[in-house]
Amino acid sequence: MIQTRLPLLGFAAYSGTGKTTLLEALLPKLTEAGLRVGMLKHAHHNFDVDKPGKDSYRLRKAGASQMLISSRNRFALMTETPEARQTLNIC
Repeated sequence: MIQTRLPLLGFAAYSGTGKTTLLEALLPKLTEAGLRVGMLKHAHHNFDVDKPGKDSYRLRKAGASQMLISSRNRFALMTETPEARQTLNIC
């Protein structure tokens, strides 16, 4: 069995410092380079899934093929299918 290490990149900072904005700019460049990117986000509060304007929505639209958001009370995993990626014009 061949073992490969998945690259891991993490961002942590206070709310409102631009993490999502930075990732929105970075994700298209990573996907253009042929990388398939998955995102994990921790929420310190309750959340609803896929609300326009929220970080998880913005990062999925920017090119994350998977978006996992979790809090103490729940988690949600969204995976873009190849058909959805074409519809959303995501490379």
